[in-house]
Amino acid sequence: MSDPRITPFSGRVAHIRLQGQIDAPAFTQGQMMRVAAPLSDLWRSPDGPRDRQLLRGARVCVIDQSGAFSYIQAEGDGYCGWLSSADLGEDHSPTHRVRAPATHLYSAPDLKSPERAALSLNACVEIISAQGAFLQTRDGHWLPQQHLAPLTTPESDPVSVAESLIGTPYLWGGNSRAGLDCSALVQLALQACGCPCPGDSDLQERALGPALAEGTPKQRGDLLFWRGHVAWVSAPDMIIHANAHTMSVAYEPLDQAILRIARESPVTAHIRPR
Repeated sequence: MSDPRITPFSGRVAHIRLQGQIDAPAFTQGQMMRVAAPLSDLWRSPDGPRDRQLLRGARVCVIDQSGAFSYIQAEGDGYCGWLSSADLGEDHSPTHRVRAPATHLYSAPDLKSPERAALSLNACVEIISAQGAFLQTRDGHWLPQQHLAPLTTPESDPVSVAESLIGTPYLWGGNSRAGLDCSALVQLALQACGCPCPGDSDLQERALGPALAEGTPKQRGDLLFWRGHVAWVSAPDMIIHANAHTMSVAYEPLDQAILRIARESPVTAHIRPR
């Protein structure tokens, strides 16, 4: 059976590439759009629950619509679901990504000007001009230059990216500085480094590399998986993860975490991402 999280079929309309693979009432090529809201919830159905979140600038294919909601597949990780149609805008060409944990959109190139919205790590914007220490977006807002990087300049260390998010509150399905879960911490860090990454931990466990042999020494940049959970190895004896134990992104001694989580699941895989 196809995984509904990554199968572009709303139950009424499927993407045309699935013709001949599934029995759907209708097929469509879909329409490419971008998330225009700072942050958009991606729901399993128009009335919830939330599965993930998408950041500003994320490119999506709109496959179906129902009332005020659009069924989409995210280009970045293939995740499917419903979001508010009001959160979508035209398909443009972003030039920069937010490289800070979070930043503000300002109404003028002045740090004392009113902020209009907050953007999180990996949100993407199209920059059209610069003034002083600020860069202007295509919709006329301004961002601090030091909080942005060209899309062509990825980060080099995903664990350092994850460490920049220490203290972020835990939020099931969250993908932003306002709140994130374990798989989002992995995805955001890898995407900041230009590496594709699925949205959920079970998909990540299957996609990010072969499991290492039991007893392989842990090193910085490795990933440890449990049933329903994933963590970065930040040092041979330490992990960093978004977790419900502290309700935050936090460090935890490796042996302590393994012992604590073993009440629910043993470690299922030790992976060194490609």
